[in-house]
Amino acid sequence: MSGNSFGEIFTITTFGESHGKAIGVVIDGCPAGLAIDLNCIQQDLDSRKPGTYSGASSRSEDHSFEVLSGIFEGKSIGTPICMVVYNQNQNSEDYDHLKDVFRPSHADFTYYSKYGIRDHRGGGRQSARETVARVLAGAIAKQVLHTYQISVQALVSQIGTIVFEHPLETKHFEFANSSTLRTVDEATQIKMQNEIDLALKEGDSLGGVIACRCEGVPAGIGEPVFDKLHAVLGQAMLSINAVKGFEIGTGFQSVGMRGSAHNDAFGIKNNEIMTQTNKSGGIQGGISNGAPINMKIAFKPVSSISKTQETLNTNKETIQLNINGRHDTCVLPRAVVIVEAMAAITILDFILRNNNSKLQPLNN
Repeated sequence: MSGNSFGEIFTITTFGESHGKAIGVVIDGCPAGLAIDLNCIQQDLDSRKPGTYSGASSRSEDHSFEVLSGIFEGKSIGTPICMVVYNQNQNSEDYDHLKDVFRPSHADFTYYSKYGIRDHRGGGRQSARETVARVLAGAIAKQVLHTYQISVQALVSQIGTIVFEHPLETKHFEFANSSTLRTVDEATQIKMQNEIDLALKEGDSLGGVIACRCEGVPAGIGEPVFDKLHAVLGQAMLSINAVKGFEIGTGFQSVGMRGSAHNDAFGIKNNEIMTQTNKSGGIQGGISNGAPINMKIAFKPVSSISKTQETLNTNKETIQLNINGRHDTCVLPRAVVIVEAMAAITILDFILRNNNSKLQPLNN
């Protein structure tokens, strides 16, 4: 694959650039007969929109989408689904001074090194605007997962130095759904907003952590060796712009534990095998064990800041750079739905792949 596609059976291919005509996605492998709720897709797109909290970009992006194929009379028909969001409210002139400049910690230099050409307007294909396409596909994946009674939820558990260190509960995810910062509770939100406001005042930016929980995934989902479920989830999350770290279960904390403390115990409930503890994050040997899948995804601080920085131009000259434009101080709240999308796409793809793991009778 070229790097623009993801998945084996439920596959997505995204296309478009930040300041091009549109951003879109082609979804192949969506089962036929799914009643598509277009309002749910729009709600997910709206949760990604800028300008919903202090410190978010001031861009007024129209996130309305158009279905070009694959849905008829409100249902999927088994053919590729193509959806687009037309780009509007671009101020391409904001990027004129960056045409021959490599912005610090952006992909300007690496894209130029690979292709010998780049679209400097908003970052082109490297822009986080591309994630609009993932949210479209993820909204479809969530609706398919709902038919299997599987849910995917995420929230912001850390922004800058403000960390929620307690175990996550259902009430935290419920609060996040209506929270402006998509976080766990009011007290944490106030602290996080103060942190964002301070960084904004100083012309700087913040990173953080998004926690994601997938519930209802049955035991036995995943592939051995190279396509372990958590390995592909890691690939999915690390493909998101600004993601620098992925953790499943206890993750890096497990290195300081002994096996007797870390090993998950099994028990019987309603004649079903179940895990009584969940330090492995719901996955063992690359295959789900029936417990909730718990992940943490680390986002670096946004690279576009208003402070003066030193960098290079295409003539290999050192210059002083001030980045203009409408950029986020902290992107975490807007990225929650993107994490959910990639988790849903990955889980659904593995469930559909699992249908080929055992000999099944043909339906006549």
